Amino acid sequence: MIAHFDVDAFYASVAVRDDPRLRGKPIAVAGSSRRAVVLTASYEARPFGVHSAMPLYRALQACPGLVVVRPDYTKYRDASRQIFEIFGQNGGAVEGLSFDEAFVDLGDCAADEGGRIAESIRQEVRNNVGLTVSAGVSTAKMVSKIASDLCKPDGIRVVPAGEEAAFLAPLPVRRLWGIGPKTVPRLNARGIETIGQLATLNDDQARALFGSWGLELRELALGHDTRHVESGRETKSISTEETFEFDVVEEGELLRVLREQARELAQSLEREGLVAATIGIKVKRADFSVIGRQTHLEAPARDEARIFEASSHCLRRADLNGTPVRLLGTRCATLLTEEPRQTDLFG
Repeated sequence: MIAHFDVDAFYASVAVRDDPRLRGKPIAVAGSSRRAVVLTASYEARPFGVHSAMPLYRALQACPGLVVVRPDYTKYRDASRQIFEIFGQNGGAVEGLSFDEAFVDLGDCAADEGGRIAESIRQEVRNNVGLTVSAGVSTAKMVSKIASDLCKPDGIRVVPAGEEAAFLAPLPVRRLWGIGPKTVPRLNARGIETIGQLATLNDDQARALFGSWGLELRELALGHDTRHVESGRETKSISTEETFEFDVVEEGELLRVLREQARELAQSLEREGLVAATIGIKVKRADFSVIGRQTHLEAPARDEARIFEASSHCLRRADLNGTPVRLLGTRCATLLTEEPRQTDLFG
């Protein structure tokens, strides 16, 4: 059995935990800049249409009584560390998806036993960390994820072995992994509105709709997901970015931001014991067009100076020439575990 755990409105819940006066109020966690967006919204704010990635000014218009809380990533990291320690106490593999979300391998057990294990984990998080967690339990990662989504907030849903297809059948087809917003209208136009209807497609129909991926997607619709919980997945890249309150045109200011980002990334690489062989930047211009530049280092590194040297080189290659910049980010990729190396006697 595999469990999917997801902390309910994580950032907002941490704020309420640490300030009980916020309990029951509509909350949005967001930055303070003019262009701030909502990172998460409490369940009390959601009926007003407030949701993550929404511009803060629109959220305030939709919900005049909205309480805006500034993010505190130190608190989030501490809470996440405690939660993941609890996830791993049973000895099964833990596959983290974010600060507040993970798959956990519950081992070879019946559905009712898997449900009891998941419930004990939920209660331990509540008692020791002060946060509520929703959980889905089944034999398949996708089914468990959908189950936890459907029982939010603070719920648990167990799907016994053999009942996966029946559980999925009445759900809208958009719930299925791999079905994006552009695909849904195309399927609806062909009379496919539920996962159960997609599951009835024959081989030719599935291939005609989705190409070579069609048969795999139909298997998912039947609840057949053979992917295992993968603990210790490799970090592919580390990045940071900043959206400016006002568009920036001065190269000196852009370089200052790149230096700060280089310092932040160097610290992240140090914590994880990694070095980067590729450095890149992301630039979003005032017209919302995005360009990227990257460069490969002669030798992998993680020190601030090398990262900044590479990112500033990428900035020059972007040829902005005074173009107003809305967002600037730096990315470290091609990450490697640092190997012991011989140092030069004379430094």
